[in-house]
Amino acid sequence: MSPLPSEMGPPPFITPELPGVGGVIKAEPAHFVVEELPLYLPEGAGPHLHLRLSREGMTTRALADRLAHLFELERGDVGFAGLKDKQARAVQSFSLPLASLTLEQAAQMIEDGLPVKVLDAGRHQNKLKTGHLLGNRFTILVAGTQPGALATARAVAAALGERGLPNFYGQQRFGREGDNAAQGRLALKGRGPRDKWLRKLLLNAWQSALFNAWLARRIERGDFTRLVGGDLAKKTDTGGMFTTDDAALEQPRLDAGQITYTGPMFGKKMRWPNEPAAAYEREILEEEGVDQAGLKKSGLMGSRRAGRLMVENLSFSETPEGLMFSFSLPKGSYATVLLREFIKSEAELPETD
Repeated sequence: MSPLPSEMGPPPFITPELPGVGGVIKAEPAHFVVEELPLYLPEGAGPHLHLRLSREGMTTRALADRLAHLFELERGDVGFAGLKDKQARAVQSFSLPLASLTLEQAAQMIEDGLPVKVLDAGRHQNKLKTGHLLGNRFTILVAGTQPGALATARAVAAALGERGLPNFYGQQRFGREGDNAAQGRLALKGRGPRDKWLRKLLLNAWQSALFNAWLARRIERGDFTRLVGGDLAKKTDTGGMFTTDDAALEQPRLDAGQITYTGPMFGKKMRWPNEPAAAYEREILEEEGVDQAGLKKSGLMGSRRAGRLMVENLSFSETPEGLMFSFSLPKGSYATVLLREFIKSEAELPETD
């Protein structure tokens, strides 16, 4: 029996003909630096303090819990835009509803009470919410690379510059044992955990696995760098979506990086493409044995995700320990997915949020 789409193993490389540089991502936080690129800056007035913090060795949720405890707030009062890896030096923003404290007082309390540094602070009208960021900037050391790694990295980078990067979900999305998607499928059938947060986590992993399967098949068909009739495309500058019924007419915009096609994050209100692109998405869902009634019962709303990325500000240099990479990715995209193309193995982190 063929495996289900959600049981697909590691996704294919987009540069399989090129060798890898080898090496590993180091566990030391200083060798994995990630900085949020904010969607907006604080307005300068309002009941919420927006604080830009630098921290290491602590998950985003753990720091949010400690901030809530420090200021005697409810956990849900603390806002943040995205999750960052524990084994990293992370710069990210948090919001706190503290109308009675000055910026200076709050910053002093945080630095006195927590192992973090306050880089900036400002007031804003609203709480910081998940997704309120443009993306992330990374500086990452790949240690123990092979001889000739710099030349190899240049060849891989050139190929990615022409082809783009598949926007796969990283393996950390699927849990330490790699079985979150399988558990999500059980939850979809009504046999999963009752805890709402855990159930949502597992269902989202199932959605992500099906997206990866859809994108892997697109690569196998030879359609990664070209539009398919009916594709739902997304403008890379504004995020606006439209249907590409005339694929040949829109192909130059894809080539120029002005648009990208999107893939399915299945749910009851997901926007479907037109034919024939829709047939490829239905194929994944049918093989998984899930219909629209099942999606509706699951509570998954559904959305679209960019399938192809053009990596911005990619650079790398030799160090005594290996290669140091620097690049930017949009929100929701994985640094490890990019680095695996260079390493040519599964680029995993020791521990993530």
